[in-house]
Amino acid sequence: MLLSLKAVKEQWEPELFLAQLCEIEATHRQEVRLKRLLKESQLPIGKQLSQYYFSEVVGISAVQVKRKASELSWLRQGHNILLFGASGLGKTHIAAALGYALIEQSVRVKFTTGTAMVQHLQKAREGLGLEDALKKLDKYELLILDDIGYVKKSDSESQVLFELIAHRYERNSLVITTNQVFSEWDSIFGDNMMTVAVIDRLVHHAEIYQLEGESYRRKEAMKINGKSGQAS
Repeated sequence: MLLSLKAVKEQWEPELFLAQLCEIEATHRQEVRLKRLLKESQLPIGKQLSQYYFSEVVGISAVQVKRKASELSWLRQGHNILLFGASGLGKTHIAAALGYALIEQSVRVKFTTGTAMVQHLQKAREGLGLEDALKKLDKYELLILDDIGYVKKSDSESQVLFELIAHRYERNSLVITTNQVFSEWDSIFGDNMMTVAVIDRLVHHAEIYQLEGESYRRKEAMKINGKSGQAS
């Protein structure tokens, strides 16, 4: 039933009708905003907290992640979250799920792989637009860099990644996932001095989680193979 017809039928006072109208408009605006935030975030589909099996990994809990999703002071202070662990433990899932939860609270989130971000910034630098590219990322309260350890970067690429981290230091938050421990980060940045500087900035205001367990993808593959064996 249209609101106006309902108001007439139930003989609402004008004040009640206006209040209901304002509430509907506010809800609509919030829905539109959330859709826009989700679209610009580029978060991978199907990565919700309820879909992650926290009981199968050691090093992080659902309570810890939910707390980060509800208490936004760490974002306002530009603090970081670092997720370490072997491939297949769900680091990307946790990072993305946190992003979805924060968007529900109207936080602007951007998800990207380390490789894609480096390529984007490198292209901007070649066009003399690195500073502008870094400033454009400031609109995102949270930037998620997924799998930064998978690419072996040239000196120029390492430099733009360093400049991104330095630019956001104590200003805007980062969530970083990687399967490489700090002692292996020289392979990412190529220079020990730069590696030390990056780690120093990241860990100064950060919570670090080391995930341990059996690869989820490996377990799924074993289940599939087991079913195939039984069928044959």
